Amino acid sequence: MGKWMCERCGNCCRWPGVVRVSEPEIEKIATFLEMKPLDFIDKYCEVTYDRRGLTLIMKESDGSCIFLEGKNVCQIQAVKPIQCSGFPNTWNFPGWQESCEAKWDENATQAP
Repeated sequence: MGKWMCERCGNCCRWPGVVRVSEPEIEKIATFLEMKPLDFIDKYCEVTYDRRGLTLIMKESDGSCIFLEGKNVCQIQAVKPIQCSGFPNTWNFPGWQESCEAKWDENATQAP
């Protein structure tokens, strides 16, 4: 079947846009960061442009994800949102391969 395998290039973490987070994801990330969910929301989230949910904030300096550190280190890698962990296999857009360094693995299988 095959799937794209992330090479942790960090390029998707630098693209503009929203990273929607659900209530279960907020709870999971907050627990990982040893925070209360409301404190996590206050510090790391904002209302989405359509006002239908929450998104992680971006760094003011360069627009990258607030949890991207150094060259390509995700501070919440172990509990990152589904939107992040699913890229590029569960969603994509024309031209994503021009910036993403994911490699195609013919032998890998998609998660159900």
